[in-house]
Amino acid sequence: MTKIRIIKSGTFTTVQDKGRWGYEGFGISVAGSMDDFASRVANILVGNPEDSAVLESTFLGPEIIFDCDEIISITGGNMSPRINGEPIPKWTSIKVKEGDILSFSPASSGFRSYISFSRGLDIPEIMASRSTFTRGKLGGYKGRKLENGDEINLGNGELSNTGSYLASSFIPLYGKEKEIRVIMGPQDDYFTKKGIETFLSSKYTISSQADRMGYRLNGPQIEHISGADIISDGIVFGSIQVPGHGFPIIMMADRATTGGYTKIATVITPDLSVLAQMRPGDSINFTAISLKEAHRLYREYENRFKEIKSIVKDNSFEFNEIRKFNLKIDKSNYKVDIIEMRGEIL
Repeated sequence: MTKIRIIKSGTFTTVQDKGRWGYEGFGISVAGSMDDFASRVANILVGNPEDSAVLESTFLGPEIIFDCDEIISITGGNMSPRINGEPIPKWTSIKVKEGDILSFSPASSGFRSYISFSRGLDIPEIMASRSTFTRGKLGGYKGRKLENGDEINLGNGELSNTGSYLASSFIPLYGKEKEIRVIMGPQDDYFTKKGIETFLSSKYTISSQADRMGYRLNGPQIEHISGADIISDGIVFGSIQVPGHGFPIIMMADRATTGGYTKIATVITPDLSVLAQMRPGDSINFTAISLKEAHRLYREYENRFKEIKSIVKDNSFEFNEIRKFNLKIDKSNYKVDIIEMRGEIL
């Protein structure tokens, strides 16, 4: 049997893919990877379809032992991944052997890390998705986050693409302060001119009440004209609700399907991955752009994956066997293991 075993689950590790689309009319949340960019690139690096299921870890990744040889890649926030205690490169597909142990440290930058598997995760689809929606106990591994001792079977995919890497020019830089671009509406006319100015000119801090469902923000209150309640309507990934207390909430992957609070704006798709890598205490400011500009940025975002696929296909390292040396420096003896990699770093 090809499988992985979870020795330690980490802070919050779940199975995620593109999400459960097409069922919002029945009240079923979409869920899916919080950081679409990192999740898709992780799959590209191991030769999988971009929407294949991966493991998403928040702040601290799991400790995993492999019961078979496998090709994996790790993207997203930097949790200092290691195999058998030795550092391994991120944004690169690497081969692990049966009995190897993958482990992580708390994230030093970013907030979420993604692990893809060349064989794929043998998790049943529910409503055309393997994503975990923990609030509804739906999908993924038993509808919940991973726990110590869990075992996940791997699929029948090929072991391929070892040594594939993402050029450094494509790797996002994660920071504690970011500009987030939005399209105003659909209920921005429910706010005073002062309220709109407050929203677009203020710095907001992500509160401790931030999770996969939504990011509650701290900062100046946003003024309504005559109240925050509306007849419930649809909510999308990135909708920014402003309830009666005047503090914005950005709806994320595990959002509800509808809501009855005014929505002042919506975060554009490319910036949702930026938000997903921010953590409580980080700060953002909002910039309004036109719908036409948002469409241009979205096309640019999708075209980036085509470019990444092309580059990954043509560039890879060749990992040779570990070479062992005994060195003597200043009367001290050192044992040194060197993994030789052949390739060009772009």
